[in-house]
Amino acid sequence: MKDMEIPPMDLQLPADATLPRVTDRAFARLAEIAEMTGETKALRVAVDGGGCSGFQYDIKLDDPAAEDLVLEKDGQKVLVDPVSLPFLQNAVIDFTEELIGARFVIQNPNATSSCGCGTSFSM
Repeated sequence: MKDMEIPPMDLQLPADATLPRVTDRAFARLAEIAEMTGETKALRVAVDGGGCSGFQYDIKLDDPAAEDLVLEKDGQKVLVDPVSLPFLQNAVIDFTEELIGARFVIQNPNATSSCGCGTSFSM
């Protein structure tokens, strides 16, 4: 049996879709992390299945991949993979410092509900 070639998935956004936006505060925190560690890494924001609400955010420092959307300012980068991109249309990626701690957060207008921890959501 011949190996079948799987065609690439076409995960294009609708023409009227808006890309996610990254706040100045989030870019500034990435610059602080780079200064503290001596290493500049991009922030990857991905959406995975799971979590208590159906989907969950996976936010980590990572290296860019060829197919990533790269949002950049002042040498700092935020990455979104093509599978996660439709889930993050019009979302705002921010950094917040509250009594419960400091963290990157996603303000996602596509989410119909979310859990208390802020990392799990449904659509």
